Amino acid sequence: MTPAPRKPPVAKYVRKQYWNEPELGAWERAYLPEILRGLALTSGVFLRNMKKWITGKKGALTTYYPEETRFDYAPLNRGKHVLTQRPDGKPQCIACNMCATVCPAKVIEIEAGFDPSDSAHPKYPVRFEIDYSRCVFCGLCIEACPEDAIRMLEDVPGLASTDRFNMWLTMEEMLTWNPKSDVAKPYPPKGGAPLPRGGVSSTH
Repeated sequence: MTPAPRKPPVAKYVRKQYWNEPELGAWERAYLPEILRGLALTSGVFLRNMKKWITGKKGALTTYYPEETRFDYAPLNRGKHVLTQRPDGKPQCIACNMCATVCPAKVIEIEAGFDPSDSAHPKYPVRFEIDYSRCVFCGLCIEACPEDAIRMLEDVPGLASTDRFNMWLTMEEMLTWNPKSDVAKPYPPKGGAPLPRGGVSSTH
């Protein structure tokens, strides 16, 4: 009777050692002092924020949006989009689709139109919409625009919704919710004389 073949020995798992692996000292191995140190750190942050809240200073405050809006928006905060206007109220956009092309979430849809009687601005958007249910507010559309036709303001009013199909931002809303006409690259109105660089100075 031949003996049963012997199983090969199982190699013992050896955990990989990293060159920058920290070494726990006796103080860290006790655990309780480190737990107390963590509680002291968390309590200190809580008390500092509570003091700021009591004294009305800027701190870790909760804003009940949309009933309340923050007072400390950063000047360059990327919020709701606006389409800038020409002096006659038409969109500054020339429907080049650069913003829609660079958008990583593919949320911008533009339908271009052509007006041969407007020699200075013959191409314009018939439809310009942004799907806010998928927008990541990265601001790449603003950087890609060669005409200063689209901007993002610091506030985002009316963003919250219970229906994603109602979160499409239309061209009419982008032109009217906070109108801007101080474009960096002005076009004259249809059939009008050329404007100096800087456009109209008024901002509605």
